[in-house]
Amino acid sequence: MSETTSTGRAAPPTPPTPTPPASSGFSVADPAPLGLAGFAMTTFVLSFVNANIIKESGAVNVVLALALFYGGTAQLLAGMWEFKRGNTFGATAFASFGAFWLSYWALVKLTPANAGDIHQAIGLYLLAWCIFTAYMTLAALKTNLAVLGVFVLLTLTFLFLAIGAFMNDPAPDAMTKVGGWFGIVTAAVAWYASSAAVVNATHGKTVLPTWPR
Repeated sequence: MSETTSTGRAAPPTPPTPTPPASSGFSVADPAPLGLAGFAMTTFVLSFVNANIIKESGAVNVVLALALFYGGTAQLLAGMWEFKRGNTFGATAFASFGAFWLSYWALVKLTPANAGDIHQAIGLYLLAWCIFTAYMTLAALKTNLAVLGVFVLLTLTFLFLAIGAFMNDPAPDAMTKVGGWFGIVTAAVAWYASSAAVVNATHGKTVLPTWPR
């Protein structure tokens, strides 16, 4: 409504105060259990192949299916939801390792059979992931012992797999087998961290400890 000024002229109407939008009540649940579970299962199956426990030539197809959908897509989505929650560490970790599994799928599926020897390039690829995981381990020092254990073990897993790829001994070489065994332990710890997060959240109390730092 307009008002009259001291000069007798009508003042322009006062614009209404904007009403802040009502909250939709939408919130994002903790995506960490999903991301850890996707990582754990895919790592677990691949590590059985790397450790030469499963020797079937077609076993890689099972790994690729998990890498595409669970370790890759589900973990990448978990990373995006961590961005939504403002968790820089979780977003970087899950989005990156989701991309790792998707790149692993592409590497195996899209590399032609006549590509030639690429063991040095594979070694460099694994070493690069080892470096990334190592500096993420420094950040994990501020999380909890369960998550920190995953990153310490994964760093060692990538290191041994990289050494194995560079050595290129008759497959599966000794260092690749060692990396496979470390991968199995890494997957077990990641599964524990995932189960602790989802069980504790569901019960509303600490049932499985993660030992926050």
